[in-house]
Amino acid sequence: MRILAFIFGFWMAATAAFAQDSDAIENVIGSQLQAFNDRDISEAWQYASPNIKGLFGDPNNFGMMVQRGYPMVWDNADVRFLELRDLGGMLWQKVMVRDAQGGLHILDYQMVDTPQGWQINGVRLLPAPDVGA
Repeated sequence: MRILAFIFGFWMAATAAFAQDSDAIENVIGSQLQAFNDRDISEAWQYASPNIKGLFGDPNNFGMMVQRGYPMVWDNADVRFLELRDLGGMLWQKVMVRDAQGGLHILDYQMVDTPQGWQINGVRLLPAPDVGA
């Protein structure tokens, strides 16, 4: 019985920690999306991981990449957070974004826990789900 109680307690603690991570991750992604809407590239840059910062070098290069490669992120009209998943030790947050023209897009954000808190380590556009009649 004690083993069951221990396992249950461990599971509850892990679930609570995952929920805290989920809230923090949603806050980071939401803040970056708002920064893009505000055209505050320096602010959006703050949510990028050291790896992303190393790839792009400065906020302007990063902003141009997002504007050209992820127009639905650059001009987002609505955001809904879907599931947070642990895939091979990395946390991935699915996000549904409505672009300025009303189109829906599903993005997968890879998150990394840094000394500065959660940061975005990459984003990939997922294929649109099939919608049946």
